[in-house]
Amino acid sequence: MEDRTVFDRSIAMVRLRERVTERSLGQIDELAELVRDLHKPLRDAQDLDPLIERIGEARYVLLGEASHGTSDYYTWRSRISKRLIAERGFSFIAVEGDWPDCYRANRYAKAMRNSGDSARQVLHTFDRWPTWMWANWEVVAHLEWLHRHNQALSPKDRVGFYGLDVYSLWDSLHAVMNYVNCDGQVLQAAKAALDCFQPFGQDAITYARATAMIPRSCQSEVSSMLAELRRCAPRYTEDGQEGFFDAEQNALIVKNAEQYYRTMIRANDESWNIRDRHMVETLERLMSFHGPKSKAIVWEHNTHVGDARATDMAAAGMVNVGQLVREANRREDVAIVGFGSHRGSVIAGGYWDAPMEHMRVPPAQQASWEDVFHRTRRGDQLLLLDLAAPDILLEPRGHRAIGVVYDPDRERYGNYVPTILPKRYDAFIYIEEAHALHPLHLKPHAGHDPPETYPWGV
Repeated sequence: MEDRTVFDRSIAMVRLRERVTERSLGQIDELAELVRDLHKPLRDAQDLDPLIERIGEARYVLLGEASHGTSDYYTWRSRISKRLIAERGFSFIAVEGDWPDCYRANRYAKAMRNSGDSARQVLHTFDRWPTWMWANWEVVAHLEWLHRHNQALSPKDRVGFYGLDVYSLWDSLHAVMNYVNCDGQVLQAAKAALDCFQPFGQDAITYARATAMIPRSCQSEVSSMLAELRRCAPRYTEDGQEGFFDAEQNALIVKNAEQYYRTMIRANDESWNIRDRHMVETLERLMSFHGPKSKAIVWEHNTHVGDARATDMAAAGMVNVGQLVREANRREDVAIVGFGSHRGSVIAGGYWDAPMEHMRVPPAQQASWEDVFHRTRRGDQLLLLDLAAPDILLEPRGHRAIGVVYDPDRERYGNYVPTILPKRYDAFIYIEEAHALHPLHLKPHAGHDPPETYPWGV
């Protein structure tokens, strides 16, 4: 998927830049002046008041990020989430992470029995690349806050922390095996699924390639495992009903992950859609589990939460979480917040599975959205967006998107998504100079652990 998407996006951005260069820089400055009049300064959590008011009674708040390795995005998402939880009674946070890993974090957040001694201990076990996405000090600080917040609540009212992603085929399969190890028919179905995958050495890509060459898959086995688990009487473990929900979710992940990896080898865009539809299915299951008055906060990349219909993704037949959630709900029930920055630093890898690096992020490309915000000369800011905005705000322009794989020297080839900002988001948070995350798996400076609350817990 990566190569084709980057190629298509490069073409789109070249064409967009050609149109932009035909306009005068004076028009870009005119846009910056308009944004300057609309912006609200962003210094501390109290400056979020206009955003909290704009969110109102929404049940879904989707908080983005322009990279998976920027401290400022995590910190501001944490600040927004704390206020939504404390002031608006939100039920859980769902993130772009693997379910089994995040369920361990959820158990710690809810102070369940045998859930670990600290957030650092729990998050340090996140060892699948890219580890820095959730095993970082910013998330440690947030999870410790959530742990303390929950201790003042009854168990049924405690706020959860869950993963939405579909990648954890093997971990989820083993989790199902551990849950059903004494249940006859369900155990047999789980063993059949495990036996089917066994020849591929717990490597999903090897499995996917094999199915592309030989018309044989494990699709029926994983479907049978999920069906048998749903037919059996729930066996509540020490986690109560949530223990069964966890087992059922892992079985669903195995089913959808099998389809995702098998499709990824054959059709790039469709595998993206399978993944985002799975994330929405998981989100809706969590909403149902938490009851009719539940409210969800989602932490994912802008490419997932920002409405795909306002980007070049729509022309490629791609959907995403933001689009699907908006389509399934009233507009006032969904609030989407995008993030971006002009320059700074980031944690990323030079290629898939590469060691994490502290990389520079160069100044944004001329006439991109990030460049427009920079031209206002107002620093960090919050912008509330409106579909009734002037036409100049409704024109598509580049919006930076950095993934877990990044090369600062190739920014002009594929790192910008043509975007109509007011249609993609309801609000936008801009950081003038962003800073890299602080991963747990990198040795801290001077041989000392960073203090729990500085600077990320403020």
